[in-house]
Amino acid sequence: MTPWNVLDGQDPALYEVVTRGPGPSGRLPLTAEMLRCRPSGDLFGMTEDAGMGWDPSALAGPQFVMLSTLGGMRAEDGSPIALGYHTGHFELGLALRAAAEEFKRAGALPYAAHCSDPCDGRTQGTPGMFDSLAFRNDAASVFRRQVRSIPNARGVLGVAACDKGLPAVMMALVSLARLPAVLVPGGVTLPSTDGEDTGKIQSIGARFARGELSLEDACVLGCRVCASAGGGCHFMGTAASSQVVGEALGLALPHSALAPSGQPIWLDIARRSARALLALAERGITVRDVVAEASIRNAMVVHAAFGGSTNLILHLPAIAHAAGRRRPGIDDWTEVNRSVPRLVDVLPNGPANHPTLRVYLAGGVPEVMLHLRDLGLLELDALTVAGMTLGEVLRWWEGSPRREALRRRLREQDGVDPDEVIFSPDQARRLGVTSTVCFPRGNLAPAGSVIKSTAIDPRVVDADGVYRKTGPARVFCRETDAIAAIKGQTDQPLRPGDVLVLMGRGPLGSGMEEVFQITSALRYLSWGAEVAVLTDARFSGVSTGACVGLIAPEALAGGPLGKVRDGDRIRIVIDRNELEGSVDLVGDASREFGPEEGERILAERPPHPDLSPDPLLPEETRLWAALQQASGGTWAGCVFDVDRIVEKLKDAR
Repeated sequence: MTPWNVLDGQDPALYEVVTRGPGPSGRLPLTAEMLRCRPSGDLFGMTEDAGMGWDPSALAGPQFVMLSTLGGMRAEDGSPIALGYHTGHFELGLALRAAAEEFKRAGALPYAAHCSDPCDGRTQGTPGMFDSLAFRNDAASVFRRQVRSIPNARGVLGVAACDKGLPAVMMALVSLARLPAVLVPGGVTLPSTDGEDTGKIQSIGARFARGELSLEDACVLGCRVCASAGGGCHFMGTAASSQVVGEALGLALPHSALAPSGQPIWLDIARRSARALLALAERGITVRDVVAEASIRNAMVVHAAFGGSTNLILHLPAIAHAAGRRRPGIDDWTEVNRSVPRLVDVLPNGPANHPTLRVYLAGGVPEVMLHLRDLGLLELDALTVAGMTLGEVLRWWEGSPRREALRRRLREQDGVDPDEVIFSPDQARRLGVTSTVCFPRGNLAPAGSVIKSTAIDPRVVDADGVYRKTGPARVFCRETDAIAAIKGQTDQPLRPGDVLVLMGRGPLGSGMEEVFQITSALRYLSWGAEVAVLTDARFSGVSTGACVGLIAPEALAGGPLGKVRDGDRIRIVIDRNELEGSVDLVGDASREFGPEEGERILAERPPHPDLSPDPLLPEETRLWAALQQASGGTWAGCVFDVDRIVEKLKDAR
């Protein structure tokens, strides 16, 4: 290539520019009243729609907006022209097309807009992660603006699959109180018959560095993970958990979460979702009628039964806030998790670790809800976007041919009993499956923290169901330093028995980065179960092990975690049965002491000398961190509470 190729295409035919042409044929369906009374924007909108090629005679039909996180460009044969950021949004155009065709058949006008989302897997361990959580709020704002930019929209369809884009779409949909809205979950990618899952594969660097994987195996295994081009990851991480929660809220059609992306059954969901939105608009049922307090409670219950990602503890309060509903707090989550058994055997929680697609075939959300209904744990009068109450939906599901056919398919194709993927409560109890999350406190986490207690390696849990660990702190203020120690690339490599303390990685330090690079390495290294992790950062939904995150207050907000030193003795106690826990400083390099003395010592200590915000933290994320802190912070969902922000600005004058 030469500079001249860039400056000019050097083809004389290019200069034969067409300077005018005939306008679209036909006539707009205008009336005298419209011309007298309607805003000029309504009229010019018809002009533009005709210019884009829509049949002018059909332009008086009802208007519907389709929002998505679509990314990449696909050729007609499915091959990539430009890559998406991840498989989760690469096939969404297929679902959008199916829905749009349904709207068009009904005489409606579909308008499509999208805001692509990042991939937390792609940005693990990189500065790209500093934009991840902040993106959610930004995208939700963009989506809301896109809806308002079609002022006559009668309803909104949202199509999304993954970690931040799906919560952002839900936040946008539920905020549209006067309109109907339906969510289409973006589905899951097929598991490979000859490769690892999308969680384990993210540890190949650590396994190679520690001599537990060859270069050849890393190259081959790294290629053979995704057996289809679209859909979210194979595990019950944030993407899958968000799909499940969207359906449990009643915002998505029954048995739509976790469907296989790109397959006919998934495209059928998109078509039926468009149909459902048309029916809701006809009946005058709005999203506020659907997403009520009872719906949010149901979503929390189903999240617990699935063993969902701890990131939903941030996202569901944000969705509730956007809907104008009360935000659930730590006490609410604790109460739900103590009363709801985990019923799903899915990656990464075990015991057998089935991929998400098997959960779908076993019956997915409605199958789990049947068990929860029988336990009296659901609000059955909650309305769903199917136009029916949850109780009516579950009565349909119980005897539906769909349920029977798909559960039979799982037996025949994979040789798996559906009842060994989705347990009855009695079976879960017999297998020793514990409830999902616990919220430890202590002198290192006075305002709380979270651990997916059900995913602690059983080998390090005592016979009474309690995880107990006391060990020396290995302190890091940058994730890059921590992963280097895990890989054995420092003078002081991480060792079995250590407590890895990663501080200054909350909202103020890194935008509350997700540190799955660390937890995945520890899960799949042969000795990793013997290491615990404490951090004010977030974990991926697929994280497992004795990993305590979202420690509050965060270190850079004065939290005691920021005062820990190398060699300090840390004690962690997690009761997986009672869902109680503590995280305490109980000694230093020279002596041991009790939690009370530890609290006094921490109060007197200065912060760690290396504690500081990451120098690469973007200005936009710094602004997000300040605004969400003014709005209630992490446990309030990292939202923007405009009234609180305005009041604080007034007080600062």
